[in-house]
Amino acid sequence: MSQTFTFPTMMMEQQPCTYRLHILFGTFIGLLIGMNLLGNKVTTLFGISVSVGIFMVPLTFLITDIVEEVYGTEVVKHFIITGIISITLIFLFTGFFIWLPPNERFTYNEEYKLVFGSSMRIMVASIIAFALAQFHDIWAFAYWKKKTNGKFLWLRNNLSTWVSQAIDTMVFMMIAFYHITDKFTFEFILQLSIPYYLFKLAFAILDTPFVYLGVAWLRAGKKTEI
Repeated sequence: MSQTFTFPTMMMEQQPCTYRLHILFGTFIGLLIGMNLLGNKVTTLFGISVSVGIFMVPLTFLITDIVEEVYGTEVVKHFIITGIISITLIFLFTGFFIWLPPNERFTYNEEYKLVFGSSMRIMVASIIAFALAQFHDIWAFAYWKKKTNGKFLWLRNNLSTWVSQAIDTMVFMMIAFYHITDKFTFEFILQLSIPYYLFKLAFAILDTPFVYLGVAWLRAGKKTEI
C-alpha cells in the first residue's frame, strides 16, 4: 500500500492526500509562480495583444475545479491559501533581491531590475485578483453542485469559471495597469479586458473534457493509493 497523508480540517473528516493530489498541488503552485514572474511579456494572438500568462491562468481554475469535485471545498481552500502565501513570498523576495546591491562581476543589474521590477505591480494585482476570483470560484462551484444535485459537471465547471475569470480579469487589469501612463484610463483598460476575457472564456470551454479526465484520474488515485 502507498503511504497517504491527510488534510486536517475543522469542517470535515480527515481526507487522504494521495500522490496524484500532490501532483496537482505542485502544478498549481508552479503555475501561480510562473504566471507572475513570466506574465509581464505581451504577445499577439489573432491580432489581439495578451499576456503570455493567459496560457497558465485557466489551468489554475481547471485544477481547483477538479480537486473540489473529488475532495470538496475545504481541501481547495488549502490550495488557494498556500498559493496566496507563495505569491506573497515571491513578491517579497523579488523586492529584496532588486534592492540588494550587485557584485561588480554582475553587469546586468539594470536589466535584472527592468525584468523583475516590472513584475512587482503584476504580483500585487495577481495576489488580489487571484484571491477574489478563486474564492468566488469555490463558492460558485459548490453552489451549482448543490443546485444540480452533483450532476452536470460540465455546466458547473463553466458557470463558476466564467464569472470567476471575469472577476480575475477586471481586478487584475485595473490594479496592474490603471494609469501606468495617461493612456491607461478605465475605458481603455475595459477595452483591453474584454478580448482578454474572451480568450479566457474560450480556454475554459476547451478545457471541459479535461475536467472529466482530471476528475476520473484523481478519483482513481484516491481509490487505489489508499
